[in-house]
Amino acid sequence: MKFCGYHHIGLIVEDAQKSLEFYKKLGGVETFSFPMGASGKTIYLVDIGGHAVVELIPNGTGADESNAKFAHIALETDDARAAYDLALSAGAVSRSAPNDGKLGTMGVCTAFVYGPDKEVIEFFEVKA
Repeated sequence: MKFCGYHHIGLIVEDAQKSLEFYKKLGGVETFSFPMGASGKTIYLVDIGGHAVVELIPNGTGADESNAKFAHIALETDDARAAYDLALSAGAVSRSAPNDGKLGTMGVCTAFVYGPDKEVIEFFEVKA
């Protein structure tokens, strides 16, 4: 048995359609959707690229949904500044502008925004 990386990140959202449109504006592609039980709501899987998939789950009432937490979604990109600008033009709110730095010996450029549900999205660029 082996693990092959993550398949998707489940994100509980207030407005699935609004979140779907936001992630599509970032270049995401809706790859799958299915009904959320008998609720009449729809769950969407959006591939952001490089097999980074975000599952948009309409806000539910169960304990799992109300207790859900994560720090942020980090999306790898070859241009953190352009990704940051694209996100702002798609309706995101800035958390921190692009910043060059070092993580140990790795040069990076990172930027953070808040998405439609105030989820924190990091744009992560590894510098040569």
